[in-house]
Amino acid sequence: MEKENVVKRKSFDFALRIVKIFRCLQENREFVLSKQVLRSGTAIGALIRESEHAESKADFIHKLAIGQKEANETSYWLELLKESEYLDQNTFTSLHADLTEIQKLLAAIIISSKKNNYKL
Repeated sequence: MEKENVVKRKSFDFALRIVKIFRCLQENREFVLSKQVLRSGTAIGALIRESEHAESKADFIHKLAIGQKEANETSYWLELLKESEYLDQNTFTSLHADLTEIQKLLAAIIISSKKNNYKL
């Protein structure tokens, strides 16, 4: 039996939540910020999926590092949506907690991969 890829599952679940938030924002006629958070919030999982077929360990680490950057950008857009009152505090807190967990997983994978990659 194959071991579950936790970061892959969590990033997909997060992306699904972002798509649903996007729909709500679009219904409330918010078109600019919603597209930004949709792009960055779904890119995280896409990059994690891409990393599964990386050409090398360096490519694997690079794809996950880009995923980290997208996660950081997503955090910015979520904060902006909360402060501009498009997201309520509970929704923001829940999304931000999920995002923080993904960021920690990505950081741990990258650190571990770098250590394993540079062992002699």
